[in-house]
Formats: sequence, C-alpha cells, structure tokens
Amino acid sequence: MANLKEIRNRITSIGSTMQITSAMKMVSAAKLKKAQDAITAMRPYSNKLTELLQSLSATLEGDVGSVYAQQREINKVLLVVITSNRGLCGGFNSSVIKKSIDLIQNSYKGKQVDILAIGKKGNDSLSKEYKVIANNSKLFDNLTFENTATIASHLMKLFADETYDSIEIIYNNFKNAATQITTHEPFLPIVPTKSDANVNLDYIFEPSKIEIIEGLIPKSLKTQLYKSVRDSFAAEHGARMTAMHKATDNATELRDDLLLTYNKARQAAITNEILEIVGGAEALNN
Repeated sequence: MANLKEIRNRITSIGSTMQITSAMKMVSAAKLKKAQDAITAMRPYSNKLTELLQSLSATLEGDVGSVYAQQREINKVLLVVITSNRGLCGGFNSSVIKKSIDLIQNSYKGKQVDILAIGKKGNDSLSKEYKVIANNSKLFDNLTFENTATIASHLMKLFADETYDSIEIIYNNFKNAATQITTHEPFLPIVPTKSDANVNLDYIFEPSKIEIIEGLIPKSLKTQLYKSVRDSFAAEHGARMTAMHKATDNATELRDDLLLTYNKARQAAITNEILEIVGGAEALNN
C-alpha cells in the first residue's frame, strides 16, 4: 500500500505540473501574437532603412563619411548578447550563449572581447567566465524604442571613442512559433554594400549626401538594435510556447503510464487480499 500511495502522490504532482505548463503555454501564445505582429510590421521599414544607408555609404568617395563607418584593425570587440530574463523556453538561451562562446574562443581568439548583455540569462551564464560591461535586463520590463535607443546611443559612443573596434549583435531571429534562427550580425562599423556607382543616380539629395547619411546613421542603428530585441522577444515567446506544449504532452504521457501502473498495482493488492482471506477461511474449515 505504501507503493500505491507513492504512485498516487506522483500522479497528483504531475497533474499540478500539467496545469502550470498548460497555463504558461496559453500565456506565451497570447503574448506571441502581439510580439509577432510588432516585428512583422517593423521588419520592412528596418530592412529598407539599412539597405538605403549601406547603398548611400557605398557611393561616398574616399574617407568622406561618418565616424561610424570607419574600418579599423579589430583588436577590441564588443558582443551585444540578447537573451531572455526567464527560462523554460527550450534551447532559446543556450543557443545564443553557445554562439557567443564560439565567437570568443575561435573567431576572436587572442583579442579583447567584452560583452554587453540584454537579458538576465545571458548575463548570469557569461559573467562567470567573461567580462560583462553592462546588464540591461530591465529593458524587457518596458520594451520601447526610446529605452532601446538609449542603449544604442551608448554603443555608438563606445565605437566613436575607439573603446571598441567592432560591435556585433547575437540574438534569436523569429521565423515562426516553432523555429528560431540564431543570428550574428555586425552593428558597427557600418559595412557599405558593393554596388554599381550608377545605382543612386536617380536620387536628388537635399541637403548634401554626407549630411543625410550622418543624420540617417544614428536613426538606422537605433532601429537595427530595436528590431533585434523585438525579434528576440517574439522568438522567446514562440520557444516557450513550443517548450510548454511539449512539456504538457510529456506530462500527459507520463501520467497515463503511472495510472496504468497504479491500476495494476492496485489490482494485484486486491487479488492478494482475496487470496489471503480465502486461505484463512480454508485453514479455519480444516
């Protein structure tokens, strides 16, 4: 009977876990819809702005242009690692952390590599072995363009002051609810696209092209960072919804197996009791 009690307690515990995972799945599904709509609406604007900026930068002659387009020898690198503040989302955080460690140990081996974390999970994991200059996990408490722009302005200042020669972003790109693509993209310096010189001849620039680019660059960089954070935010809820769905299915399967085991054990216990009663009755008759 002690064994039956233990199985019954496990069934109750799994039932409680199922309620939690099912509730978390529904919450993430509701938040995912809003986050997905936000990033889907923003992507075309952000991509076109970046494309326009790169095309204009490619047509500038010589070293004329913004300080943010300076190509320097890469000795000091800053990685902006975007993760989540909470767990229970499968391999969402671990994939970004593994990519960051791979870049540090292989691509930038022998160079100074620091980390700016956006998300508690990335900060907690990477700060054990690497230098994290800032943790902006509170950004997700109020995810707005203005708050993200403050971080982007700080990154631009670090590059302009030559504190770092290269700044790169690592995050999960949202594809759909079940798929997140770990993405590594440059932030600074701006890399001009290789295009023909005649591509932009149809544009009339007022004021000059250089003034437009210098005004466009800060806005483009702030938008790029905001898009990356928004992408990661939507991917987080997609990953958590998928993980909680799988966890609920696994808990259901385990509960069914335990119910079968419980019923078999209960039937065996009842059978043994009947045999004992029959055996005792026969002994009294004899």
